[in-house]
Amino acid sequence: MTTQFNTATEQLTAAGRAIEHESFAVIDAEAGPHAYTDEQWPLVRRMIHANADFEFNGLTAFHPAAMRAGFEAVLKGNTPIVADVEMICVGLSKPRLKHFGLSTHHYISDEDVIEAAKAEDTTRAVQAMRKAHRLGKLDGAIVGIGNAPTALIELVRLIREEGVRPALVVAMPVGFVSAAESKDLMMTVNDVPWVAIKGRKGGSTLVVAAIHAMLSLAEAAQKKQVA
Repeated sequence: MTTQFNTATEQLTAAGRAIEHESFAVIDAEAGPHAYTDEQWPLVRRMIHANADFEFNGLTAFHPAAMRAGFEAVLKGNTPIVADVEMICVGLSKPRLKHFGLSTHHYISDEDVIEAAKAEDTTRAVQAMRKAHRLGKLDGAIVGIGNAPTALIELVRLIREEGVRPALVVAMPVGFVSAAESKDLMMTVNDVPWVAIKGRKGGSTLVVAAIHAMLSLAEAAQKKQVA
């Protein structure tokens, strides 16, 4: 049987693909032992690739259903990706998203979000999550949080108190105030699958890397279904 290779979720040039594949091979050789599954490791590897930081081998944690939930959300098509900041939406590859019919959404800079944050003495990130909920964008969505711990804390509240059910939460806010605590909180959630980074490290770049890894794995699964 002919081996199926990804096309939609690869670099657009042969030179780019070669560099990326060589980088992954270096990471595999230097990462050392790990406890991740064959589905989980490509996501961790891509995050290491994004920051040249091997500590993500160990810092990355997965809800047991995370990878399967992510595949299904991507392959379903028309799944919204809701981000805490615009940087995530800009960083995600438009052709790769288009292949699966995925759309990106962020509300952090909306005027009504800013006004609500001022009026209620909260953060824009909190109000942005609330707006996403009002608009019906969170249920069944992939939610990526790489900057604002308060967005993740509010999302956990919405899950627990208002029954919001994202398909997957990519929980990776970076920082020194509430970042580690917000991720610890997310990791206590059983009803919604998540991928998270323990501790202070994180960032929008890592959320993008994790989602790109999920898209790549979903394309591979898609090709197996067709073969």
